[in-house]
Amino acid sequence: MRGPSIQLTSPEAGAPLLDPFGRAITYLRVSVTDRCDFRCVYCMSEDMAFLPKRDLLTLEELDRICSVFVDQGVRKLRITGGEPLVRRDIMTLFRSLSRHLSSGALDELTVTTNGSQLARHAAELAACGVKRVNVSLDTLDPDKFRRITRWGELSKVMAGLDAAQGAGLRIKINTVALKGVNEDEIERLLEWAHGRGMDLTLIEVMPLGEIDGQRIDQFLPLSVVRARLGARYPLEDMDHRTGGPARYVRIAETGGTLGFITPMTHNFCESCNRVRLTCTGQLFMCLGQEDAADLRAPVRVSDGDAALRQAINDAIARKPKGHDFIIDRRHSRPALSRHMSVTGG
Repeated sequence: MRGPSIQLTSPEAGAPLLDPFGRAITYLRVSVTDRCDFRCVYCMSEDMAFLPKRDLLTLEELDRICSVFVDQGVRKLRITGGEPLVRRDIMTLFRSLSRHLSSGALDELTVTTNGSQLARHAAELAACGVKRVNVSLDTLDPDKFRRITRWGELSKVMAGLDAAQGAGLRIKINTVALKGVNEDEIERLLEWAHGRGMDLTLIEVMPLGEIDGQRIDQFLPLSVVRARLGARYPLEDMDHRTGGPARYVRIAETGGTLGFITPMTHNFCESCNRVRLTCTGQLFMCLGQEDAADLRAPVRVSDGDAALRQAINDAIARKPKGHDFIIDRRHSRPALSRHMSVTGG
């Protein structure tokens, strides 16, 4: 039941979103569900308790919030989860948001996925104007893949990659570097990805949410990985940016690019242009901070967008300069209690 309509003096529609440090917010990552069909060992525990469906924003509410952000200067939307493609009727959201691509208000609509559902959805994603997808993949060994994901099947992901490339989607593989698990496989992953015309980005483990085990036992500094790769391949630094936190190098021998996302050893906060919306309507101004703004209440209190715009602008006005991630033996608990699947990967 909708509450009474309220009138607010809202920030002007179309006014750009600037944080206290003068950074323009042009990138919104949107988690549409905390649910996933995998249970990756660095992301969540095997016995996860997921949010009740009644707590989630509807697809219509997600569209409305995204559209206000686009009107305020956001040029890139990334749909995430959990695993976003397991949400029922998720393609209706892509179809609706694609109107912002057609109008020119949005530069890019994209998705991060584990690839398990790509075979089913790749063609329609392309039809909605999605040009590229990020696929999380940490190993090419089927048995190791099952150990890392607990429930996943590598063959389904490979079928999804085939379907995505068949639909004309560009693919970037995201690989979490895991000490003693896949660190001996990174060169193979690199050559495999580049051999298929896909880019690769390596990511350090982040201290988000309770898991089964210690993250210090998983943590592999990418400075170490880069030094190892540099001993085999000349790494040419690039100015290339995709709107996210990765720093890129080109590898002449393979003809592809390699990205490094290093929240632990070299944070990427100085140029942060993004905020994250959870599936429950919480807006996190920083992945590594607990402060969040509730957008679900204003979106449900009125048919107009004045309250929603005000809540967004108030939130951006308190975006912090950076995060405070730490992983070491003295900090056995995660830096933040929430799981990455709640915030959005």
